[in-house]
Amino acid sequence: MDLEFLKMHGLGNDFVILDARKRPLSLTQSQIRHISDRRRGVGCDQLITLEPSSGGADFFMRIHNPDGSEAGACGNASRCVADFFMTELGRDHCRIETISNIMECTRTPDGLITVEWNEIPVQNQCDTLYLPIEGDPVGVSMGNPHCVFFCGNPDDVSVDKLGPNVEHDPFFPERTNVEYVGMLGPDHLRMRVWERGAGITQACGTGACAAAVAAVRRGLTGRRVRVTLDGGDLMIEWRETDGHVFMTGAVAYAFKGAISIPS
Repeated sequence: MDLEFLKMHGLGNDFVILDARKRPLSLTQSQIRHISDRRRGVGCDQLITLEPSSGGADFFMRIHNPDGSEAGACGNASRCVADFFMTELGRDHCRIETISNIMECTRTPDGLITVEWNEIPVQNQCDTLYLPIEGDPVGVSMGNPHCVFFCGNPDDVSVDKLGPNVEHDPFFPERTNVEYVGMLGPDHLRMRVWERGAGITQACGTGACAAAVAAVRRGLTGRRVRVTLDGGDLMIEWRETDGHVFMTGAVAYAFKGAISIPS
């Protein structure tokens, strides 16, 4: 089977995007892993399929991890597909539905893409401000789970060794994304990330939002911060008036192509 695709990235967090809005597409986990493979396929941090929305949004975005599992949210992918859709129709606003929620997306006057989340649960059966895990992390949900550790310098952290251990900790029955965050200033964070089902990535939009929310809850920053990731910077605002979280940053188009995948 031959599939046409678009390759995009947000700060180096890269995605293969398949358009299934008019023609249904059903992929097996094996096919997802094949496309995501950086040696035998196209290669990506997440594989994205665009589908018709049944919830009143402009379209539905399905997010596949490279291991074949499905994710509930991806901030950088949301910015990429929002730019693709808005460019296609000549608009500056769209609504994206995922399995977690519906997001509002806009293009700023300088061409950056902002994604807004309006449901950020931060309390559950335990005190998520101080999770009962070594390292004193903060738990945040951005439609997907995040475990945020504050440390001196994230560049000194062995994310490749510590990240998978936290992801698979029995405390997280559905696994978790893991962020290591340091303070560069009162409104500036440095973050490295281990993504659930993907490993180390150059950037994670929902992770940056989770880090900002965690920093605010710990009293470390104000509600508007710059988050520096391996791939670049994102601006995050956790608005006090309504609890909405806004993420703003650049997106980039890499290339288009077609790939033959096994049936």
